Amino acid sequence: MGAMNDVPGAAAEFEQLFRAVYLGLHRRDEKQTALTGASRAVLTHLCFTGPLTIGEAAQHLDRSQSVVSDIVSQLELKGLLERRTDPADRRRTLVWLTPEGLDRLRRDEQVLSERLLTDALQQLPADERSSLLSSLRALVAVVSQTAAVPLLPTPHHPHPATPERTPS
Repeated sequence: MGAMNDVPGAAAEFEQLFRAVYLGLHRRDEKQTALTGASRAVLTHLCFTGPLTIGEAAQHLDRSQSVVSDIVSQLELKGLLERRTDPADRRRTLVWLTPEGLDRLRRDEQVLSERLLTDALQQLPADERSSLLSSLRALVAVVSQTAAVPLLPTPHHPHPATPERTPS
């Protein structure tokens, strides 16, 4: 039986190769650059829902309004969130990610070092890079069919000048 017909053997080899890639290319940030779990949860939720009031965010996150308000205030001081008047109802204030907040969330979610990965991929011929990415897309498509959550979710990014209103 050829190596490509030995599916259990291919799975074992893939696991070993994946581990080697992860160990060689994972991010090595200092601890102070990481977001807290609560901060990450608020930023991620807003990224996928769009702008919300603090009350709506608290309800969605199943946290008290005062806790979410404190988290929002801390993130606002760091320049990651901002409060805006709801254009549809000027009595309401919406919370939304700043461009810095979107960038910080994107960086925080990265598993691999972009620099190390870019350096490694530059050493592969273009056809091998293309084949690698094509094969990974195919694997993600197969896994996505049975995954409980979307593997490649699409975040909500309305234009920063005009936050959209989403139902709660």
